[in-house]
Amino acid sequence: MNRVHNFSAGPATLPVAVLNAAKQACVDYNGCGMSVMEMSHRSKEIVSLFDETKANILRLMNLSADDYSVLFLGGGASMQFAMIPLNFLKTSADYINTGVWSKKAIAEGKLVGNVNVAASSADKNFNYIPKEFSFDSNADYVHYTTNNTIYGTRVKDIPNVGNVPLVCDMSSDLFSRDMDFSKFDLIYAGAQKNIGPSGATLVVIKKSWVEKSEKDGNMTMLKYSTHIQADTMFNTPPVFPVFVINETLKWIESEGGLEAIEKKNNHKAGLLYDAIDNSNGFYKATVADKNDRSTMNVTFNLESEEKEAEFIKKADSLDMSGLKGHRSVGGVRASIYNACPLESVEALVKFMDDFRS
Repeated sequence: MNRVHNFSAGPATLPVAVLNAAKQACVDYNGCGMSVMEMSHRSKEIVSLFDETKANILRLMNLSADDYSVLFLGGGASMQFAMIPLNFLKTSADYINTGVWSKKAIAEGKLVGNVNVAASSADKNFNYIPKEFSFDSNADYVHYTTNNTIYGTRVKDIPNVGNVPLVCDMSSDLFSRDMDFSKFDLIYAGAQKNIGPSGATLVVIKKSWVEKSEKDGNMTMLKYSTHIQADTMFNTPPVFPVFVINETLKWIESEGGLEAIEKKNNHKAGLLYDAIDNSNGFYKATVADKNDRSTMNVTFNLESEEKEAEFIKKADSLDMSGLKGHRSVGGVRASIYNACPLESVEALVKFMDDFRS
């Protein structure tokens, strides 16, 4: 079978080694004579799978299980937009607005309490990352999104928020680079962009913050403490997505870990941005500041919508899938997450050169 060059923004490409492992596990998981999807989540095999996956996550993050809990929840990142303020917004929270996903988180926060937008790039349609922030030292927490899939921007440096708890949506770039994860009190990510399939949301949360600050009165399923105390099995968890996540974590380690993955991602993105910047204006990057450019989602325009449509149609005929920009902004978007092979990026760069010739 010939696999296409998949540039989908998510659900996104997965490593072939992971897909092959999933193929086997769908029929017979570890010689059990059952699919991983058929087994009780209380069985020793699945409990062991979850324990291993959580340990692999914390090891990649260089975090201790004494300090952080790993949860696999439903509802996507969108559920976290609501759960975070429901549990921790008591007086006021600071949010950095860098795009659609930040806006959705802000909207949910406002349904619960007072939200201060500490910085925003809405004035230029989110094509840059704000550099100045008006943080409140008494805020219940600060929330931001590391990578903005629609606009092709990323927050490269972790904001300095002092002693205020820091919350982060890393749905589209988790494990794409090495960083100091200990600076965060809560990290969440929908799995379907960089670490697995849709159907699971990873939450890594500092235990002491929950113990100290979680609000009373929430419904049982919406409390982080519920899932921490139940070892993320209060209800039937997303077993198959967690299996795929664990295989993806193993693949990351086999590739050399986060430092090696980051180096490869920078190289892939660099090839595309060079092709754009050296095209004499034929292609135009939507993000001018190179420091703000995403290494996961490379966005650009051509001279007209008609030319962009022609580009996307021709690319699709050459087995380059998923290049159409988000419907809210148009243009072209190449999503080159961890599992996107270098060969796919090289094929796209060659096509870009050929198309403008």
